[in-house]
Amino acid sequence: MRAYERLQKYVVVHTTSDEFSGTHPSTMRQFDLATLLVEELKSLGVSDARVDDKCYVYGSLPATEGYENAVRLGLIAHMDTAPDCSGEHVKPILHPNYDGKDLVLPSGRVLDVASFPHLPSLAGRTLITSDGTTLLGADDKAGVAEIMTAIERIQSERIPHGKLSIAFTPDEEIGEGADFFDVAAFGADYAYTMDGGPEGELEYENFNAAAAVFSIKGFSVHPGSAKDVMINALLVACQINSLLPACDTPRCTEEYEGFYHITRLGGTIEQAEIAYIVRDHSFACYEGRLATLRHIEKTLNEMYGAGTVTLTIKEQYRNMKEKIAPCMHLIENAEAAAKEAGIEPKVVAIRGGTDGARLSYMGLPCPNLGTGGYAFHGPCEHITVEGMDRATDMLLCLIKRYSARSRED
Repeated sequence: MRAYERLQKYVVVHTTSDEFSGTHPSTMRQFDLATLLVEELKSLGVSDARVDDKCYVYGSLPATEGYENAVRLGLIAHMDTAPDCSGEHVKPILHPNYDGKDLVLPSGRVLDVASFPHLPSLAGRTLITSDGTTLLGADDKAGVAEIMTAIERIQSERIPHGKLSIAFTPDEEIGEGADFFDVAAFGADYAYTMDGGPEGELEYENFNAAAAVFSIKGFSVHPGSAKDVMINALLVACQINSLLPACDTPRCTEEYEGFYHITRLGGTIEQAEIAYIVRDHSFACYEGRLATLRHIEKTLNEMYGAGTVTLTIKEQYRNMKEKIAPCMHLIENAEAAAKEAGIEPKVVAIRGGTDGARLSYMGLPCPNLGTGGYAFHGPCEHITVEGMDRATDMLLCLIKRYSARSRED
């Protein structure tokens, strides 16, 4: 079975995570895909495949005889889809021999070259999209499909290998994918996440990231007698946003530039809340952004009274570059594997994060490999059949390279 065929099967399973649930996993529906994957892994000869009570799927292939001392390599992808756009009732559509021009989806939404200038480079390929009413779910079910396909080919083609550890995680999209990951039981020396981006992209730098929420207590009185008395919590929320740099938003930033991204705003005169995600590649700049938020909290409490504004900051992940730098063979081997698969490798910094960022700080160095996809988290998400095939070929080349490398090297 080719990777795209698996993708078509996986994306129809609703696995959207929920940052507000307070449970682990955040949605029980993620078990639906986890259970399916366990059964599929077992059918591929991964006899120890299992899903735990937190919805982490684990399995392994023992080393081929004579390869017991090879590097133990881990392969990881996540099962959930982003809550930014509906992931329910996904209808994957294949567009054979795509012409590289604007494409009208069944919903009427247009996948247009003006918004996605890479589209002409995909001409001649078979494009995969949703119908435009939901996201596709290639982030990251394409990664899951490519790992599964690589395992199938290892078995059917009898490719010798060192121990391979496999894991599929829940809740990556809400920053909780590594919360309960059992690194010791996983049993790998190094790992790669397969998670988003064009095939051949290699990523070992990512944002430092935090979630920040301002809770605001207002004071309501009749507006006719409100002078110097009323505290309108909604206006205070607007004031908070006005105190942040207007150009430090996702729309206005690129490459290594950080941002504040407002994700939620609402409430009443008496109670309001405004939420952000905060991102920066530089740890010093990231700390500076958090310091700015704390200064806003302090200033507004001095202005309106203690307890008016309460800031809660939750760190989500750190830049993995610090942990990957001592083992750059992970990037060098991935570049070589890409070339062996006929792909021109490209090292880029992630304007986001992956499970690998946190896993690297948990003792498992874990850069990311592109799966062949584009425009994630929205109804214009797309990927190609050929890109998925090439990403799978690259993964197999990488496994072969590490199977030839001793743990003692």
